[in-house]
Amino acid sequence: MSARKLAMTTFRALQLGFIALVTAHIIFGFGYPWWWNFLPLALAYVLIAVVNRWGGGAPDAPRVARGTVEVDPPVTGRWSALNSPADRTPSHGTHAYGQTFAVDLVAEPEPGARPGFRALWPIARRSRDFPAFGAPLLAVADGTVVRTDDTQRDHLSRNSLPALLYLMLVEGSVREMGGVRRIVGNHLVLDLGDGTYAMYAHVRRGSFAVREGDRVHAGELLARCGNSGNSSEPHVHFQLMDGPDPDTARGVPFTWRGVGVPRNGEVFDVPEPADRAAHRGC
Repeated sequence: MSARKLAMTTFRALQLGFIALVTAHIIFGFGYPWWWNFLPLALAYVLIAVVNRWGGGAPDAPRVARGTVEVDPPVTGRWSALNSPADRTPSHGTHAYGQTFAVDLVAEPEPGARPGFRALWPIARRSRDFPAFGAPLLAVADGTVVRTDDTQRDHLSRNSLPALLYLMLVEGSVREMGGVRRIVGNHLVLDLGDGTYAMYAHVRRGSFAVREGDRVHAGELLARCGNSGNSSEPHVHFQLMDGPDPDTARGVPFTWRGVGVPRNGEVFDVPEPADRAAHRGC
């Protein structure tokens, strides 16, 4: 087990320890002050702060030599970016899970097609209400499928104030204790060669068109966009990493051919590959 993997496992164990201590204190009425129960939780977050800083340390020599990796976009159509590395790094506020240069994409086929955030009502929406749900996810380069996970359901959206608070204060913490797969949801990892791996997270359950070990080509259909894992609404979460396991990998900077790296709120169009368009028209 790598040092980073051990650190993440210890982090989750400390969180579980906190819950166990609080429960035992309530049931058995231990004589020590109640606030001592928070010690494992404090240690957990000190540890994760160190791990996150560690994950964002100086890049290794191979990555310096390779620089930013250019790949194809993982989607076609009209989209906009959220949590983009073009605006800040780490783009999601953490280096954990190889997310340093990750980007989120939401479908914007036309103005108003995507349901907006609501203060109170509706509290949640069905995944199919969002245009991103079911959108094709394409291979960004030739590669080999080295990891798939297709066991988690696509849940309701969290795009109201009560639902978002629930996600941040309750659901997110529970998922963190459950490990990386509970955070990224259904996901797929491609080995692109030269120590570079592409991850697609929050994939729709039952939509995988490939299996582990399959060799794929750029532009090939891999799966479809979903709303599994720690997700507020159906969207594409894409990142490049230097290893196949998000728990231990570090982020790798990327750029998309013909698009670059879109900034937060930037709307961009990706045309469908000519061969796929022609095949669809037959």
